[in-house]
Amino acid sequence: MDTILILTVLIVIGALAFDFINGFHDTANAIATSVSTKALKPRHAIILAAVMNFVGAMAFTGVAKTITKDIVDPFTLENGSVVILAALLAAISWNLITWYYGIPSSSSHALIGSIAGAAIAAAGFSALNYSGFLKIIQALLVSPVLAFVVGFIVYSIFKVVFRNNNLTKTNRNFRLFQIATAALQSFTHGTNDAQKAMGIITMALIVNNYQTSDDIQTWVQFSCALAMGLGTSVGGWKIIKTVGGKIMKIRPVNGVAADLTGAAVIFGATFIHLPVSTTHVIASSILGVGSAHRVKGVKWGTAQRMLITWVITLPISATLAGIFYLILNTFF
Repeated sequence: MDTILILTVLIVIGALAFDFINGFHDTANAIATSVSTKALKPRHAIILAAVMNFVGAMAFTGVAKTITKDIVDPFTLENGSVVILAALLAAISWNLITWYYGIPSSSSHALIGSIAGAAIAAAGFSALNYSGFLKIIQALLVSPVLAFVVGFIVYSIFKVVFRNNNLTKTNRNFRLFQIATAALQSFTHGTNDAQKAMGIITMALIVNNYQTSDDIQTWVQFSCALAMGLGTSVGGWKIIKTVGGKIMKIRPVNGVAADLTGAAVIFGATFIHLPVSTTHVIASSILGVGSAHRVKGVKWGTAQRMLITWVITLPISATLAGIFYLILNTFF
């Protein structure tokens, strides 16, 4: 078995492992609010999220193509296989570290930062496709701000529309409706997050001359969707606790507002083929809803710790990827 084939197989395995870890790492994004309000039992919520993540991942490929070609050019990437493998190892490492400590960091930031870091270690800063890379960074930065604002507006509208309703009856109705919004949230999560691993595998296939276009092959899409769904089925309880209860006390009406906001922002990004951090979007939606509900009810200390993690993920993952590249480059 030649070196190129070995590296390609390792990258496919690594990408599917990343997708699997991304599934249980980011399960909280889709179901934390519905679990915390008892709209769904944890086991039922995870099954729902796993199925809808799979369906969402099979529905689109635009984000995958952005990952394939907009950070670095796979057709000209020097020592591309080692760059991609190093990026995967770094992103997986950071995901596992943050999962262990129950920190809802961004798998998207970790992967994108890792690709950039490994490429820079291999060929310098000129390796980056700056127009595409900056577009992705802008999407990662703007999306949580947009989610916060939209969440604030959506919940403010809810307060006006339902101000005269019986609280008990309203909560019961919203708890039922939250099952649908959790499913929608999981679907949109699959349309964006699962595609990142598809883009990585496609990049590897191009780099190693197994294909000549950025089209996402069916087996790549299916295997990534399956890995994401299986990972989701494992669940990420530590992060669910953080997102579902440590930001604010979530009631069914809050959960619905946050779910609708998150789903709208994520799907909007998927529609224009931009990867965003579902973790950032969901958490920011909850913060926006919480601020509209009662500013003092938001646990800003938790939000501050999450923000710090968001800020440091890109540089740390890029550094880790650079180190992994230097190590791997001595073997391949």
